[in-house]
Amino acid sequence: MKSVIIRPGPLNGKVKIPPSKSLSHRAVIAAGLSNGECCIDNISMSEDIIATCDIMEKLGVNIKQLPNSLNVCGKGKLRLAHDKTVSNELQCNESGSTLRFLIPISMLTGEKIIFNGKSKLVQRTLKPYYDIFDKQNIKYTTSNGNLPLIVEGSLKPGIFEIRGDVSSQFITGLIYSLPLLDGDSTVKISTKMESIGYIDLTLDVLSKFGVKIQNNNYREFKIKGNQHYNKRNYRVEGDFSQAAFYLAAGVLGGEVECMDLNMESLQGDRVIVDIIKEMGGSITIKDGILKASKSDLKGTIIDASQCPDLVPIVAVLAALSEGTTEIINAGRVRIKESDRLKAMATELNKIGAEVIEREDSLLIHGKPCFNGGVVSSWNDHRIAMAMAIASIRCTQKLIIEDSGAVKKSYPSFYEDFKSLGGKVNERTMG
Repeated sequence: MKSVIIRPGPLNGKVKIPPSKSLSHRAVIAAGLSNGECCIDNISMSEDIIATCDIMEKLGVNIKQLPNSLNVCGKGKLRLAHDKTVSNELQCNESGSTLRFLIPISMLTGEKIIFNGKSKLVQRTLKPYYDIFDKQNIKYTTSNGNLPLIVEGSLKPGIFEIRGDVSSQFITGLIYSLPLLDGDSTVKISTKMESIGYIDLTLDVLSKFGVKIQNNNYREFKIKGNQHYNKRNYRVEGDFSQAAFYLAAGVLGGEVECMDLNMESLQGDRVIVDIIKEMGGSITIKDGILKASKSDLKGTIIDASQCPDLVPIVAVLAALSEGTTEIINAGRVRIKESDRLKAMATELNKIGAEVIEREDSLLIHGKPCFNGGVVSSWNDHRIAMAMAIASIRCTQKLIIEDSGAVKKSYPSFYEDFKSLGGKVNERTMG
């Protein structure tokens, strides 16, 4: 098991933020569903993106990796490759986006397909799809509701009712696949829609690839059938969910400039700029570069319903702010790569923070610094990165166990951390 030892100290300098993982998934899939060659520029081959690419290739898409880009050649129709080297098992590893996006998309083949995963992904809920399969009499089997999932059959156009407060990934998977069916469909949202920003990303990518979806105020989506994905080139913009870590580093101690971010982005996690400013953090924008500078932060109330991926780093900021912070409407983060409410409460308290875990929230009483010590990543990339940023304000060294979890979304995280002056040593624990 890999671990890192980080000695406390401020971070300073410029960092190029990696491309958005959310947009990378969406662009690769849209390109693969088109007929022709598309160049997806500015892409990082994190473990999650590799999982999506591997499955799209199994579904008949040709993908060639180039430095910082992919050539994706779709054939307009997916077909499961059948030869001695390719099985009908699609391995999603630990990527929830890969699994939930590609279940309905793979069903466009009409063939028997096995979906599998690793670690906590095996247990993450797929019930919204099971409900649809039951309604449409689609044959499927699971392991007591968990992976592996064996599904055989095709979705039929019609009316799809789905909750909006479990995961927007189910909705994205449906509205990627339904336009290709021979008939019109409607996706009706039966609860309040959370993570609207991710739906906006989906609709924007679909529009750029020529697919039209009628959005009726996020309550329902009208989808014409017999549409086609148009081939096009696409550049992936920088990821605000990853920029959040280095913006936090800047306001906690130092001055960090984050490059390659789209200030007009539809990414929901762009709200990290507003959250930090509301807490008293200094963030300025000049020539498209976000600069975060050391600031005295104050506690506040943060609603995480539309930005669940920000919870780990926001918890670190809150624990180092004057006064009390509540992170509310965060229950969904319990079913991410780890139980992120429990993970952040546990690991921050280990190093001297005062965090109270509630059913769907965190109550955090801020302190000026942490002690340091040994913490776990919970095999969760965002926990590992959040705790690395916490080291800035530790009084002693911080050891992060299972630190390699960052490869899931940000393989170069520790290299970028070092480039800003971070003192990181890696070691392998027997």
